[in-house]
Amino acid sequence: MTGVLSHLICGGDVLTPSGWQEFDLNVVEGIISGGASGSGTVVDASGLKVVPGFIDLQINGGWGHDLQRDPASLWVLAQHLVEVGVTSFLPTLTTNGYSRRREALSAWRSGPPDAAAFAGADPVGWHLEGPWLAPSRHGAHSRELLQPIPPVIPPEYTPAEGVRLVTLAPELAGAAQMISDLTRQGVVVSVGHSEATAEQARRAFEAGATMGTHLFNAMSGIHHREVGLAAALLLEPSYLGIIVDGVHVVPDVVRLTWQMAAHRMVAVSDAVAFMGTGAASATGDAVRLYDGTLAGSSIGLDGAVRNLMAFTGCQLAEAVATVTEIPASCLGLSDRGRIEVGRRADLTALDADGRVVLTFVGGRLVFDGR
Repeated sequence: MTGVLSHLICGGDVLTPSGWQEFDLNVVEGIISGGASGSGTVVDASGLKVVPGFIDLQINGGWGHDLQRDPASLWVLAQHLVEVGVTSFLPTLTTNGYSRRREALSAWRSGPPDAAAFAGADPVGWHLEGPWLAPSRHGAHSRELLQPIPPVIPPEYTPAEGVRLVTLAPELAGAAQMISDLTRQGVVVSVGHSEATAEQARRAFEAGATMGTHLFNAMSGIHHREVGLAAALLLEPSYLGIIVDGVHVVPDVVRLTWQMAAHRMVAVSDAVAFMGTGAASATGDAVRLYDGTLAGSSIGLDGAVRNLMAFTGCQLAEAVATVTEIPASCLGLSDRGRIEVGRRADLTALDADGRVVLTFVGGRLVFDGR
């Protein structure tokens, strides 16, 4: 690990907007540069695929840390996430009480305990999944803590305060107005945990919602006489969050979704505290409550990329887009998600098996698995 922000990354096969190219990638003060090589250190990436850093829009924990119990652990989680290639993420808080939400936002605003020594992924804000969800589709969320949508947007629901994305059920009373208010504040709205009809979903999209949370899971599905939320999301030009662990959505349905909407798919981990621990299997099995309800996964985004290729037959560059360029576009992050001159040097280098070898965040080498 190095605190140096300038590097010459040599010998790698680099994924650019024009495709794979073999060239030395120049990073100057944390930014991808097109000029002459600077005075930074040389990093040998021979034999590796250099791609944009991964962006996870839904993660609840990992390496033994549970954001629902300890939101401040987002900074410890951030330092581990680089091991699976993640350079930006939305720590995700499921339905919880007001005090826990306030604690989560405060932890984000305060920054890492030791900012000078911090070397991890960039948490760009919280994803609040709930509490405005349909009781009939609460899934692993505590039904008792679900709330109706308030008539006025809570004042802390802004990106500056730490709220970047909100998941809500579009059929709830007041949803359209809340969606409009949130998007006006710069918050991305995703629909999920919902029994919405196609018409209710369309009203949400018209109000400004742009994404669906974990497609097919905890939502009305596809029926030949009743077009539910899952079908509406596939038909509308929305981003599609999807958990590619092979359990939440079986491989054949992942492949079907890919054939219909590959350019809108956002692979998310929905990982919980088991990820990265000895309790997690090598294949990233789903996590369940005692009654069998799915309650997240133990897969990292690197595993999701490998699964997506295995399930659909797509190429590495196509799979990588679902965890880089597409989620960056979803959040409006124009400074990352692609390897281009002028963008942040958030980079991940993969071996021939798609395993993470190197991770750079803002030009700093924060993980070296060699």
